Amino acid sequence: MPEAEVPSRKPTLFEAIVAIAAAALCIGIGVLVLGVDVHVPLVFATAFVCLMGRYLLHFQWKDMEDGIFRGILAGLQAVLILMIVGMIIGSWIQGGVVPTLIYYGLSLLSPAIFLLATLLICSIVSLATGTSWGTSGTVGLALMGIAAGLGVPAPLAAGVVISGAYFGDKMSPLSDTTNLAPAVAGTTLFSHIRAMISTTMITYAIVIIITLVIGFKFAGGTLDVSRIQAFQKLLATEFHISPLGFIPPIVVILLAALRFPAIPSLFAGVVLGSIMILFQGSGLATMVTAIHYGYTPVLSAEIAGAESLDAVSALLASKGITDVAPELAKEVAQMLSELLQRGGLDSMMWTVSLIFCALSFGGVMERCGFLEVLLDSLLRHVESVTGLITSVIFACIFTNILLADQYVAIVLPGRMFKSAFDKKGLHPRMLSRTLEDSGTLTSVLVPWNTCGAYHTGVLGVPTLQYLPYAFLNYLNPIVAIVLTAMGKFIFWRKETDEDVINV
Repeated sequence: MPEAEVPSRKPTLFEAIVAIAAAALCIGIGVLVLGVDVHVPLVFATAFVCLMGRYLLHFQWKDMEDGIFRGILAGLQAVLILMIVGMIIGSWIQGGVVPTLIYYGLSLLSPAIFLLATLLICSIVSLATGTSWGTSGTVGLALMGIAAGLGVPAPLAAGVVISGAYFGDKMSPLSDTTNLAPAVAGTTLFSHIRAMISTTMITYAIVIIITLVIGFKFAGGTLDVSRIQAFQKLLATEFHISPLGFIPPIVVILLAALRFPAIPSLFAGVVLGSIMILFQGSGLATMVTAIHYGYTPVLSAEIAGAESLDAVSALLASKGITDVAPELAKEVAQMLSELLQRGGLDSMMWTVSLIFCALSFGGVMERCGFLEVLLDSLLRHVESVTGLITSVIFACIFTNILLADQYVAIVLPGRMFKSAFDKKGLHPRMLSRTLEDSGTLTSVLVPWNTCGAYHTGVLGVPTLQYLPYAFLNYLNPIVAIVLTAMGKFIFWRKETDEDVINV
């Protein structure tokens, strides 16, 4: 019989494990050994799985190509939303919305509630920007310095910073993972966010109580007011800080609460951000540039790049800032410059390309039957909804450990378990919620994961040292399992559901 006519077959469990192991090897060598981005290693992993599918399982190329296209199709809405999110971030920074949130957030600091304030500030900034990495590397880093002055142990401070940063990253419609999870599961963005409220807010309330109790130990510390004032003065000089800056996020939140579709709701944020840019006194060209390429810092960049402290003093004096030490101003300006230089349509292309790579890999794994075989093995003795949720959580954790990337830890288990959730009659938002409860949050707890390595480098605290204090990140999966076991917040699929996307 000619090779082209050999019928395709289902892979064995061993072959499925080989496919996963090969992917882990490609990604591990690329990310951990070579220190490169995960994109190309994912492409090579996809190529290897395609070779297995073609020459071992006898699938035709058109079959695997169809799997790739179906995988990418599942994420197209998320890609479009992410592009709008990039435009929102650029317009909200240029328009002073994000600086306003940071400015008022820093006003929450007090020695008696420093840990709680740190949690809230990082949550606010991450909600506003949609990035845990950016929050931890800027505002989080500044709070680490303040914590040192109060005598708060660095691992404790780092854990609270990460808890706040990942709360915002998980719940913000501007976050890439928050858009990716519903795309993979087959539901809409705002349906996904509403589903996360139950598990996440209960966990967040527990974390608030923990930080309050622990924080009382440091109530007698002296707050580094000068650093906070430096942040606020530089922000108020570079932007027009006004309560009007709260309007765009409030409108987007209200539209989400009223169940408006995600794309027009988020684009309303772009329109309002554009209006805020004009209120800042910028022209149309600046507005369009910020939406396309993001914000380019001005004063903070000039101070951060000044060649001498005398030059910093001159810049401060020219802006009427006379009560901030040049050394502190330069340090704070560097942090602000790194935080604010982001956003824009172009900024999302890195994430978009990664999503395409990850979805292509997941699509081939699914089309060739590898995911089905792995799922059958995993769920052989799982009958309850609790068992299914627990299986997803552990699959995400295992993927974070094995493949060292949170995006893959969302896509791969998401594609793997989607059919099981459909068979159980569960709403897709149950799957998307669980992917975020575990895949997003536990990535930073793995030392060799991209998220864990980044935060260790930025905050200067080894992953295993801050892990016990990243309360939200490891309590949320536990809360999700407990609530499901209690029969609470379980969403079943109905024929009338309009927030289900068949992918």
